[in-house]
Amino acid sequence: MPSEHIPSPQRSDTSVGAPPGSAEAPFLELLTRGAAADAYEQPALRARADGQPAERIAALEQAKLLGLRVRAELEGRRRREAELSALFETAHDLAGLRDVDAVLRAIVHRARSLLGTDVAYLSLNDPGHGDTYMRVTEGSVAARFQQLRLGMGEGLGGLVAQTARPYVTDDYFHDERFQHTAGIDAGVRDEGLVAILGVPLMLGPNVIGVLFAADRRARVFEREQTALLGSFAALAASAIDTANLLTETRSALTDLERANEIIRDRSAVIERASDVHDRLAELVLRGGGVHDVAAAVSQVLGGTVEFTDAAPAVALEASRTEGHAVRHGDDWIAAVAAGGELLGALVLHGHPGLDPVDQRTLERAAMVTSLLLLARRSAADAEQRVRGELLDDLLDARDRDPRLLRERASRLHADLDAVHVVLAARLDGPVADAEQEADARRRLWSAASHLAATGHGLAAARDGGTVLLLPLAPGDTATQLARRTARHLGTAVHEPVTVGASAPVEGLAPHPDAVAAGYAEGRRCLDALRLLGRSGDGAAAEDFGFLGLLLAGDRDMAGFVDRTIGEVVAYDSRRGTELLRTLEAYFACGMSPARTKDELHVHVNTVAQRLERVGRLLGGDWQSPARALEIQLALRLYRLSAAAQP
Repeated sequence: MPSEHIPSPQRSDTSVGAPPGSAEAPFLELLTRGAAADAYEQPALRARADGQPAERIAALEQAKLLGLRVRAELEGRRRREAELSALFETAHDLAGLRDVDAVLRAIVHRARSLLGTDVAYLSLNDPGHGDTYMRVTEGSVAARFQQLRLGMGEGLGGLVAQTARPYVTDDYFHDERFQHTAGIDAGVRDEGLVAILGVPLMLGPNVIGVLFAADRRARVFEREQTALLGSFAALAASAIDTANLLTETRSALTDLERANEIIRDRSAVIERASDVHDRLAELVLRGGGVHDVAAAVSQVLGGTVEFTDAAPAVALEASRTEGHAVRHGDDWIAAVAAGGELLGALVLHGHPGLDPVDQRTLERAAMVTSLLLLARRSAADAEQRVRGELLDDLLDARDRDPRLLRERASRLHADLDAVHVVLAARLDGPVADAEQEADARRRLWSAASHLAATGHGLAAARDGGTVLLLPLAPGDTATQLARRTARHLGTAVHEPVTVGASAPVEGLAPHPDAVAAGYAEGRRCLDALRLLGRSGDGAAAEDFGFLGLLLAGDRDMAGFVDRTIGEVVAYDSRRGTELLRTLEAYFACGMSPARTKDELHVHVNTVAQRLERVGRLLGGDWQSPARALEIQLALRLYRLSAAAQP
């Protein structure tokens, strides 16, 4: 080859370790500037072109081989230096671990960079599913590959995860050592991978995942590369272990903080309970009442607590039976009971979430309330006896001085000149023996006396039951008072109580005979209720229609007529119509509109219009047999009373 076609290497006087004319000099220069491997062929080629002796050419060839070995050694050291640097940086990242995902991504990135592969990725084992799944990928472009899950023993990664040994293949699809599956092969094919190296991530004896490096062309991975990837896998396993330890530590710290919060909360609750105990003790010692107890508990529990005797029956019974406060909607109800008798309830309003200690505080307050009520009941027994004696005198000793009766009632905060209703009450529940019956009567008498005392009335035991004299509030009726009393007494004694009421009675002090007459009327209503199978109910004579005429003590015919056809009478009076005459003719003609129109000498449409007006005044059921009978009786009584007037 002519010399002009061979490039002359640049000479340098800075070559160290050999004279300028020695065979090693040009190669030392190449080593110094880090030339490529093919540049080492140039000195021998130039010598041949210059026609130098064979000894010189042989010396250059020998020096070339030595230079290439030195170059390879230097390259290896530089590579190991880069690997160690990468490992050091990764270890540094691990030491300052804040985000395990970031550390794992850095490991995969550095493994791919140092091994010079197209793709690197890391998978973790899932003990719950018994497989391994992709956690981090770099260089991947196929979505299906990034979402792969490999069963134990499936594919190269599954085999590494199962055996805890590294595996390498230079051509995955033609390697029969691995269990090929359609899903795995499809993902690998989508990614275009050919050569794959996988090493296990070990924590002690356990495999927790696999670190991979892969190329999209055939490639032989050297032992040093396998070792390097194994080092990165060890760091990845350490990062995961450290992250797990940090997670456990954070969880333990969170649990500890939660425990401290619970302790602080319990301490606060205990302090509140102690505060309640002190307040309740002070209330009892200074003679406070049930409403004072409710106010004190309201302040401690941070809610509104009230004492009531009208709590929901189901919740009240559940609290009494269980001996604990029970939740009812957004409220908590604690029964106030003594023995088998319900005295009322403490209700905590609008407090759906209640701490167990606060719940016991409410229950303790209910117990204190029951003790206060029992203490007051003991003090009130004498007053109740006095009330009973006064009512007995009103019933029996009718010759007593009305002025003295009024004074006695005034001392009991009862006004005998107000409108009252006399109520006869009796137990109607099943009784096993005489002792139980006597106990039930005592409970009925106690409940009736309590109701009379709180309602500014009187109560006495009589005829195997009780009699009550209660004031009638404006807008209230005897029927409503009777039913309300039946419910209250029945709830208090846990048995049905039937109550019969008199018509409202006025002016008891000047006319004490009215009390005895009212009691007789109430007894008749009570007997009527029991005969009609309405045990546990309450009613007055006005509730029995025309039968009320027989039950009422004064035979209030005018009241019966007014309740039955008063609307029709008033309409005729205002409008000058003949609805009453039409009604009489309609009933006299057997409730036949055709015959009625002949009787009245009007058109049948007129009869129909008048009857329609009657229906609007008396109600849609006015032609039912029972109502029709009452209406006919009222029409006759009305005509008789009208004829009797001058």
